[in-house]
Amino acid sequence: MRAISLASAVVLGAGALTSCVPADAAVRTDFGFSVEPSTVRAGGDVTLRVVRNEACLGEAAVNSPVFDLVTIPPQESWATATVDWDAKPGAVYVVEFECDGSSGTAHLTIARGRPSHHPAHHPTRHPHKGVHAGEGGTIAGFDLKEIGLGAALIAGSLGVACHFARRRTDEDAG
Repeated sequence: MRAISLASAVVLGAGALTSCVPADAAVRTDFGFSVEPSTVRAGGDVTLRVVRNEACLGEAAVNSPVFDLVTIPPQESWATATVDWDAKPGAVYVVEFECDGSSGTAHLTIARGRPSHHPAHHPTRHPHKGVHAGEGGTIAGFDLKEIGLGAALIAGSLGVACHFARRRTDEDAG
């Protein structure tokens, strides 16, 4: 009986953890592509990547309602785009990739809040040299309320699992 209680607690805890993890944002096609980061604030930059293979040898076009059309030349595998300042915080936008007749979509989530600076001009839509430091890390794009809510959900589900596991053990002993 103890093994069943432990298994129930593990399953409930795993379910709580997986419900707090964002789903994979990309729908794969004949060629690989990604939007990095998948969550960004309005006015922030995203890197658009394509994996060059036989399905994508030519120019790749990337389009979204929250940034201008970006083209990635055949000799390059990535470019950057600046998200529009009027992108709605909390919204999820579709990013469309097209290359040599193949296409696919990824999702870009707009985080709450704004970057600390407003660019005076839009950078070029083509790859640049050097390091581009940014929010990075495991909490990029999340605010303290979102992190706290996730932690509370996990703690609560683990507490409930432990409560039921202990109650079942007490009933078995009595």
